[in-house]
Amino acid sequence: MTNEPRINDRIRAREVRLIGPDGGQLGIKSLPEALSLARELELDLVEVADKAIPPVVRIMDFGKYKYEASQRVKESRKHQASNALKEMKYRPKIGKADFDTKTRLVEKFLGEGHKVKVTIMFRGREVYHPELGRRILDNVAEAVGHVGRVEVASKLDGRNMTMVLTPDRKAQAAHTAQRRKADVSDGAGPGDPSVSSASGDGTGSSGAGPSGATTSGVTTSGTAGVRPEPAPRPQADRPSPNGGDRAPESAPAS
Repeated sequence: MTNEPRINDRIRAREVRLIGPDGGQLGIKSLPEALSLARELELDLVEVADKAIPPVVRIMDFGKYKYEASQRVKESRKHQASNALKEMKYRPKIGKADFDTKTRLVEKFLGEGHKVKVTIMFRGREVYHPELGRRILDNVAEAVGHVGRVEVASKLDGRNMTMVLTPDRKAQAAHTAQRRKADVSDGAGPGDPSVSSASGDGTGSSGAGPSGATTSGVTTSGTAGVRPEPAPRPQADRPSPNGGDRAPESAPAS
C-alpha cells in the first residue's frame, strides 16, 4: 500500500476545498470544476488533506512535489546518520596509553557532531568499586570539556556504568578562538617588525670580547663619524701558572 496522496481522477470526493498553485484559497468547488482548473494550468490536482470535510486539494506540479519530498527525506536521513550515537568502552584498570587513545577518539567524535556514550565495563568484584569507574568518567569529561559536555550523568546499569556526552558548540568556538590567539602570540619572534634589528639601525646589542670586557657591536666599516675601538693595552707581568716566575712578554732592550 502506497502512502502517496490521491491525484486527479483518483480523488473520490464530490466536493473539495481548492487551494491554488500560489497557496490562495479558491473556496469549495465540485471535483469536475477543480479538475478543469488544474488542467487549464497544465498542473495536477493533489489531495493534501483527505480527512477534512470536504477534503482539501491543491493545484500543483505533482512530479516536482514528489522530488522535493524525496530530497527532504534524504536530508533528514543524512542528518540522523551524522548525529549517530557513538560508544566508547573503558575498563576500570585501563592504562594511561589506552585511556589517551580512547579519549582522543571521543574528542574526535564530539568534534564531528556525534553524541558519545562512554561505558565502563566491570568484571568480577570490580562492580563493588563503582568509584573507580566514576573517576574514569570524570577524567574523560574533563579531558574533552573543550568540545563537549555531559548530557546524561554517570549511572550504574547492571555491570556497566555509562555517561553520555554531547557536542558543545560554545566551548568549541571558545577553544578555537583561544588557539588562534595563542598562534598569533607565538608568531611574534625575531622577524617581527616591532623588534629592532642589530644591523638595521647600527646600534646592535653589546657583546663580550675575548678578554671578558664588554665591547660595542657597531660595525665601523662604511660608517662615518664612528670612533674606532682603542688598541688593547699590553698585559702586565703575572706569575706563571706553574708557580715559577714568568718572563715579561716584551723585555726591555739591554
